[in-house]
Amino acid sequence: MMIAGEIRMATTQLVSVEEYLHSTFEPDAEYVEGRVVTRPMPKKPHSKMQGYLDRNLYEVAHALGYEVWVEQRIHTKQNPARYRVPDICVTVGEPGEDIFTTPPSLCIEILSPDDSAVEVRSKVDEYLAFGVSYIWVIDPIALGGEIHTADRIERVRDGYFKAGLIEVRIPDPLQ
Repeated sequence: MMIAGEIRMATTQLVSVEEYLHSTFEPDAEYVEGRVVTRPMPKKPHSKMQGYLDRNLYEVAHALGYEVWVEQRIHTKQNPARYRVPDICVTVGEPGEDIFTTPPSLCIEILSPDDSAVEVRSKVDEYLAFGVSYIWVIDPIALGGEIHTADRIERVRDGYFKAGLIEVRIPDPLQ
């Protein structure tokens, strides 16, 4: 469902950056080289994980001078234009802009059943190329996932996700 400034189209129809930025999508959509890319509609495990991470990251990261953002648009590339909406991102301090143009320290993608492995990998690669230091890809069912950096990919099976000084443990069962 789209609200205000609706754009009804297949994801292959090209739209301008201005149209994208002046439209509202529910859930928010991404913009990749002229295409509006809808994000999978979150289901309960995704939503529960996002809430858990938001609360726990705030407690851990805020004390270290970081800010936590849920579904914040970031402008990852100028030409061709790309705007992504990670499930959660963490910045050093509060950026002075409404759409972030500098890389967050951490971007988190929480998997949904409709996510494709190719699209998730594409986002991870884009975040890394943009300069994001850590990307967490989290499976809300298995309570594990991966930590991506420019140097490596680390599988997480014990629920401990780390990004520099930031560490969050996902308990089993998720509380």
